[in-house]
Amino acid sequence: MFVTFEGVDGSGKSTQAELLVDALEQEGRVVVKTREPGGTKLGERVRQLLLDGEAMAPWAEASLFTSARAELVEDVIGPALKGGSTVVCDRYLDSSLAYQGVGRGLGIDRVLAFNIEAIRGALPDVTFLLLVDVDEARKRSSAARDRIEREGVAFLSLVDQGYRQLAALFPQRIVAVDGARPVHDIAKEILEHVRERAGTG
Repeated sequence: MFVTFEGVDGSGKSTQAELLVDALEQEGRVVVKTREPGGTKLGERVRQLLLDGEAMAPWAEASLFTSARAELVEDVIGPALKGGSTVVCDRYLDSSLAYQGVGRGLGIDRVLAFNIEAIRGALPDVTFLLLVDVDEARKRSSAARDRIEREGVAFLSLVDQGYRQLAALFPQRIVAVDGARPVHDIAKEILEHVRERAGTG
């Protein structure tokens, strides 16, 4: 099973990814946890360019994310799924659709088409989208921000709108979750969803 977590920075997605991994491992499942951009040697180097580097053209940014994603699918996600492991990924395809497709104005359809060949059909079985108020998200992530997080409220609002569009476009895959609720209440809901999808609920 392939599970991804999405949301604007400060939404709580990384915390929920960790909690799900812990819960699944306690149930005896073999879980591979990874993140985007990153998860491979190449991906981590690309991550530095994307998050700590200089300003870049929107399509250059989208291309770098896609390159790191292709490597992650080849080296980590694909082999793990073939081996019967559950994969939990902190960010994946939908981040590009929201951040570059909507936030940068490249278009959801064009960014999706650009990525489909790169991921070679490795779509998540379920994606949990943590939704929180944009101002609240910024307060939560008020520590040192990376290049993309420094874009400001207007950009973050576009990304948030993008995620909500994606939830409407892909309702069978994307589960929108109220990220303002208590952390462990959210974690319980997510675990129940995963059990249902896996047929063990």
